[in-house]
Amino acid sequence: MSNVLRTLRASLSFALANPKMLAGIAILAVLLLFSFVGPMFVDLRNAEPISVSTNQRPSAELWLGSDSGGRDLLAVMIAATPQTLRMGVLAGALGVAFGVFLGLVAGYWGGWRDRVISTVTDTMLTIPPLAILLVVAASMRSITVEIMAVIIAALSWMFAARIIRAQVLSLREQNYVKMAKLSGMSDLRVVLTEVLPNIVPLAFAAFVGAVSGAILAGIGLEVLGLGPQNTPTLGMTIYWALLYSAFSRGMWWWWLPPILILIALFISLFLITAALDEVANPKLRRSRK
Repeated sequence: MSNVLRTLRASLSFALANPKMLAGIAILAVLLLFSFVGPMFVDLRNAEPISVSTNQRPSAELWLGSDSGGRDLLAVMIAATPQTLRMGVLAGALGVAFGVFLGLVAGYWGGWRDRVISTVTDTMLTIPPLAILLVVAASMRSITVEIMAVIIAALSWMFAARIIRAQVLSLREQNYVKMAKLSGMSDLRVVLTEVLPNIVPLAFAAFVGAVSGAILAGIGLEVLGLGPQNTPTLGMTIYWALLYSAFSRGMWWWWLPPILILIALFISLFLITAALDEVANPKLRRSRK
């Protein structure tokens, strides 16, 4: 446990000195502040249909105007942003946790376990995830943010499993791991105390990348109308804008805010992932110095 904490402290110190990490965290903090402070000033009940007058342009009363369903779009953005983030974080956490577990088992223990896990991983990588997502989501009568996160996580663990397996294959040949095994430590203890601390930065980088991928996959489903119908999300806002022809009607205030929020969100996640890659990859770390 002390090794894990020591590695986390060292990685955190290096990451927080990285301009990309600071910029990414700053953008993400603004979005979180918008989501959690906004309800103090805006009535989120106006995010429900027929709450305000329809098709209103931005004004002093409705800062982002309203849509054809009678929703205050500022309230919709405040309510939708954390829901989209929650779906991405939940899907990323589930997918990476499962992938890290499989990568550790395949990389450290090897043998038939490695062959089975690698075969399943390689097979899953050849299947177009969007096609499966479309079939599964379309077959469900109602879908929530949590169910969507689980569906996406079930198809996003393979990359984490593959990169963690490759890293563990290298780590298990290191002298300090061999010495730990020769000293009589059990395999489980060696994994927890000697291997796991050294893959934490890589797992975090995979997690942030998985969150970004999960949000992108979720937005894709939602824009096709396969997202949660009763929960405001950024993707469903774009879907309603497309359904009611907001583009051709010149209602830019309907489709532009969710797109700008998504752009800011993806930029922040990209910057954080790039910074974490430098933490996990010594070559990138040296080149920055």
